[in-house]
Amino acid sequence: MLWIFLLTMAIALLAQWQVRRMYARYSRVPAASGATGREVAQQILSAAGIRNVSIVEHNAMLGDYYDPLHRRLVLSSANYHGTSVAALGIAAHESGHALQHHQAYAPLHWRMAAVQVTGVASQVVTFLPLLGIATGLLSTSFGLTAMAAAWGVLMLFNLVTLPVEFDASRRAKVLLAQMGFLHEREEEAGVARVLNAAALTYVAAFLTSLLYFLWYLLPLVAGQRR
Repeated sequence: MLWIFLLTMAIALLAQWQVRRMYARYSRVPAASGATGREVAQQILSAAGIRNVSIVEHNAMLGDYYDPLHRRLVLSSANYHGTSVAALGIAAHESGHALQHHQAYAPLHWRMAAVQVTGVASQVVTFLPLLGIATGLLSTSFGLTAMAAAWGVLMLFNLVTLPVEFDASRRAKVLLAQMGFLHEREEEAGVARVLNAAALTYVAAFLTSLLYFLWYLLPLVAGQRR
């Protein structure tokens, strides 16, 4: 069990390091257009005919997200006011999620529908091992089955998340170029590097959930074959 914990921790840390490295690098590269992240998001939404999504500033670094429930596009202060290549890329990426919602992009709706069950699965993988150790009341078979099922839910959620994130990044790259926010090839390359690095975090999350799912599933499969 220790090796899988160390391996998944290393994968996650490597992905986070790459994101922070690319963001730090390209947050120092100003885009020639001079547009702020907020202006980019506003123009992308307006061009798509989206009028019911608010663009909100917050203070957390790299905590940018699109909230489909409240129809809010939340940008960190650095990206809300920033004119860097990184700020424009992230603002356009989150705008891509708003476009997905507006256009009823299927994987986004699948992910939204799975949020509650995924929350339950997260609670199971967090507390079930502690409960089993503390009480000793759970059988090995039940524990393995419950953990495999919970990690399976998380794995499927992370799998569905991949096309959602990759599609939002693809939209961001195309829209920034088409709408004239990027004037040089180096700016386009910078946006691609920032967004590709961010995508690695979702790949890391999927690999982590897949490894844990297999860890708990394989003993069950082996036991049935004996």
